[in-house]
Amino acid sequence: MLALSPRLFLSSVLLAILLFAFWRPADSAIGPVAEPVSVAISDKRIAFSFDDAPRGAGAFLEPDERPKLLIEALKTAGIEQAVFFINPGRITAHDNDAADIAAYANAGHLLANHTAGHSKLSSVPTATFLADIDAAEAWLKDKPNYRPWFRFPFLDEGRTNRAKRDAVRAGLKQRGLMNGYVTVDASDWYLEDMAITAARAGKLMDWNALRDLFVESYVESAEFSDDLARRTLGRAPVQMILLHETDLAAMFVDDLAAALKKRGWTIVSADEAYRDPIAHMEPDVDFADGTRTQMLAAERKIGNRWYERNDQKLAKKLFAERVLRD
Repeated sequence: MLALSPRLFLSSVLLAILLFAFWRPADSAIGPVAEPVSVAISDKRIAFSFDDAPRGAGAFLEPDERPKLLIEALKTAGIEQAVFFINPGRITAHDNDAADIAAYANAGHLLANHTAGHSKLSSVPTATFLADIDAAEAWLKDKPNYRPWFRFPFLDEGRTNRAKRDAVRAGLKQRGLMNGYVTVDASDWYLEDMAITAARAGKLMDWNALRDLFVESYVESAEFSDDLARRTLGRAPVQMILLHETDLAAMFVDDLAAALKKRGWTIVSADEAYRDPIAHMEPDVDFADGTRTQMLAAERKIGNRWYERNDQKLAKKLFAERVLRD
């Protein structure tokens, strides 16, 4: 029988069928991630962030179970301060979402702005987008552990529309908000979507393979962004990892943190990450979308800027082969 920590024990019969069918021993975890590297000689630092809170139902957990599990996992992982980018427009009087968000702050984590309704800048008028920021700010500004940071939904900063990009940048400055950029991304939201689709279809999923794919993808993305930053800036800025408030994050973030530490990464606070000089850089690029390191590299004409597993075709292939065994 698969041995799970108490926080991962789920009583659902459906979950047991889905996740236990392809169990294999834990020593089959991904090799490269497990290689020990001395943290003492490393300058690789990384902070954690979670988008889209409160998020809808996932593949495995009840919505109110996820925040409790995630808070416990962050504590287990030694992540003392992450930042949650909030969409207050999703909160209603008929759910516990407001209390769940408060629980993150009570646990020492930070809250910041992700628009009220998760607007996509390239798809809406500038005034509409700024109003969505203001609506979220009105809900957030008096909350404990609030920070005046704003993260663009979809990492869409206006794409090819320079006028819109510059208008929103000016609007953020007028509001005293800093761009809550990311540097490390591995599209965990898409991995979650595929898990939800598989669960609804009654497909069998290999739990260990799902964990390994999640962890491996993010460790590789962190290493990729570290290399890109060094090639672009000549130094190693503090990296900011983008996760979403998903079931997968709640179940596997402590495994991810452990794997990063074994590869020489030091986990730091979100406050420390956003004190890095990279926070004050505004890339002037033709396509304002993606991570800050990607855009800075594009501005400087540095090649090999895109982490390959953010390609949905490749991600879908890996999920089918490793998690579904198709």
